[in-house]
Amino acid sequence: MDQVYDAIVLGLGAVGAAVAYQLRKRGAAVLGIDQFKPPHEFGSSHGDSRITRIACGEGLEYSAFAKRSHEIWRELEARTGATLLTQNGMLVISGEGPRAVEHENENFLGTTVEAAKSAGVDHDVLTGIEARRRFPVFRFGDRDQVYYDRVSGFVRPEACIETQLNVAQQDGAALRFGEKVLGIEEGDLITVHTQAGRYRTKQVILAMGAWLPEFLASKLQGRLHVTRQVIYWFPILRDYARPEDFSPERLPVFIWQLPAPQPIYGLPAIDGPRGGVKIATEQTHVSTTPELVDRSVSADETRAMYETYVAPYFSGLGPEAVKTKVCLYTCAPRARFLIDRFGRRDNVIVVSACSGHGFKHSAAVGELLAKMALGEKHPDIAHFRLSSQDRDG
Repeated sequence: MDQVYDAIVLGLGAVGAAVAYQLRKRGAAVLGIDQFKPPHEFGSSHGDSRITRIACGEGLEYSAFAKRSHEIWRELEARTGATLLTQNGMLVISGEGPRAVEHENENFLGTTVEAAKSAGVDHDVLTGIEARRRFPVFRFGDRDQVYYDRVSGFVRPEACIETQLNVAQQDGAALRFGEKVLGIEEGDLITVHTQAGRYRTKQVILAMGAWLPEFLASKLQGRLHVTRQVIYWFPILRDYARPEDFSPERLPVFIWQLPAPQPIYGLPAIDGPRGGVKIATEQTHVSTTPELVDRSVSADETRAMYETYVAPYFSGLGPEAVKTKVCLYTCAPRARFLIDRFGRRDNVIVVSACSGHGFKHSAAVGELLAKMALGEKHPDIAHFRLSSQDRDG
């Protein structure tokens, strides 16, 4: 209890690792605490890869976060030699008739095009016929519309988290793993109570992901809900004539508003043909908790996924998944981020940069939060405050 930290970060996943890194980069006395040892598979920041895109169908306000995150990951790569970001392009697909809604936006493709124009991202909008010639693994409809840019791609979430935590620790950040937070006590200084002790700080940042709704239940009052998501890796068929069509050099990441109950997203075979092609849906209706979620994936789930969302829309993929994983989304209305201050001294910062599209922005959001905690000038957060969600959500 003798030391007073400039900031304590609770939760060291996508955003928490970024905050800890950015705080220490600025010379702050920082303590990071996590009940597990990140990166891990109990929350939202795992699964080998995450799509990153500067043109965001969730809204124009997200482009600056994604662009800055790319810069930060390149800086980290230059310092450490790690491979974090691959820019192999992106497709966003939609078409005529009823389509699955992506992140509560029926016109996700249109907003993506608008965001690309606003952010100065070079792009093409192809017909289904044109796109099928260029990307033959997809069974596009002739009248589908396909957005394509070359600056999007994917990041490796586990590597991003591990790299930021390692650099923060090397530079002097104190990190405590396997230590569960029991609560915080507000005042001129914040006291953080854990299973192992008490710590004092000028600012505390709650970056607890799927554990945040329960930890802050009285303040959030049901504004956030947690959903179970299943990720699948489907194999390339041995008799498929051109397995290289699924390589990152030929297959961009993609988001597809299907004529089906749910949209899908996917990534190429980033670890070679044996690693499979990652494809997943996004369900937002059934809520769960980190403690109650079913982390197993049944054969029936895999079969239904393949028959409904893979076989009708792809060539060359087999039905037996190479692997599956379960992750958690922490969702706000209209797929918003939540970034705000509260407490008697405004020294508690809460962040839920999630809603299913947070990782691509996490490095820049971490930088923003570090600036908030240290009183530096930072991007406007009015759109992400609790009061904004109450008004517009």
